[in-house]
Amino acid sequence: MALTDLCRYPVVQAPMAGGASGPALAAAVSEAGGLGFLAAGYKTADGMYQEIKQMRGLTNQPFGVNLFMPQDPHTDPAALEVYRHQLAGEASWYETPLGDADTGGDDNYEAKLAILREDPVPVVSFTFGCPERPVFDAFAKAGTYTIVTVTTPQEAQAAQWAGADAVCVQGIEAGGHQGTYRDDPQVGGAGIGLLTLIGLVRETVQLPIVAAGGLMRGAQIAAVLAAGADAAQLGTAFLACPESGANVLHKQALTNPLFVRTELTRAFSGRPARGLVNRFMREHGPYAPAAYPQVHQLTAGLRKAAAEAGDPQGMALWAGQGHRLARELPAGRLVEVLAAELDDAAAELTQKLQNLKNMRSAS
Repeated sequence: MALTDLCRYPVVQAPMAGGASGPALAAAVSEAGGLGFLAAGYKTADGMYQEIKQMRGLTNQPFGVNLFMPQDPHTDPAALEVYRHQLAGEASWYETPLGDADTGGDDNYEAKLAILREDPVPVVSFTFGCPERPVFDAFAKAGTYTIVTVTTPQEAQAAQWAGADAVCVQGIEAGGHQGTYRDDPQVGGAGIGLLTLIGLVRETVQLPIVAAGGLMRGAQIAAVLAAGADAAQLGTAFLACPESGANVLHKQALTNPLFVRTELTRAFSGRPARGLVNRFMREHGPYAPAAYPQVHQLTAGLRKAAAEAGDPQGMALWAGQGHRLARELPAGRLVEVLAAELDDAAAELTQKLQNLKNMRSAS
């Protein structure tokens, strides 16, 4: 199976954990000719299975399921305790207790793998690391196409060695969590822009590339395809769709003039993630430790309480750098619009190249 066999258009809907990427959104994308994705991150194994069942009831087109790799639970307990004390004021303000930071970091990974091996889906992708070869061998035997999220050429090479079918190349522009294999506090907000990263990965591995990071228009899809990608993955672009399960405050914030920029922060989860800059991020981002998923668990109640209070200043408003280009279109219609924009951009580029060729011939 080739990546291009999975969808009519080179448009992949990013798996956005936390409720945005449910069956309604993923099915609408797949039905329209893109590749819809369910986000299994933060869900129980049974919760993932129930969403897969719903998905199959909505479409018979290919779709994917994204898994979070288990995380190293070791972190600096003193730094985590300091951050807990810093968040005490937030707990008082929202009148909710801080969460338990010691509930484990495997995200029910093995149980989810077992379900997906026993009842295969067309595509499975991985974030926050790369499985060992036996995992890929088992999925290959089941006929499941596998994709690994990478943020460097070295990570892409590791995915190729392990047996992945493709890589999702995530540029620094991407919204939500950076899918790095290892969260290095020394690196901070460093990262590679998408176009540069596509070129580096293309020179390093022979795997198909799904490009992700700040993509919102068909012309941008054309650009990454021209740079060497085989498909484009869009998350923030689908966040504003009516089928998206994102909180309405989150959807509105994407184009709200109050939120003018994005930054990478550890404030909400302990891992670098790009979101709209709000009060919580400004006040706590500089002090948040590298402790995922402990910080995510610690702040879970605060984020929920902020949403219930109608306060976007306390929510994790994940968004890519292109968030101001968000369009409130039904997901299926958005896929069609992106495909039409891609065709227009390809035709325009072809014409420009022909004009250049004619100019050279005439000189």
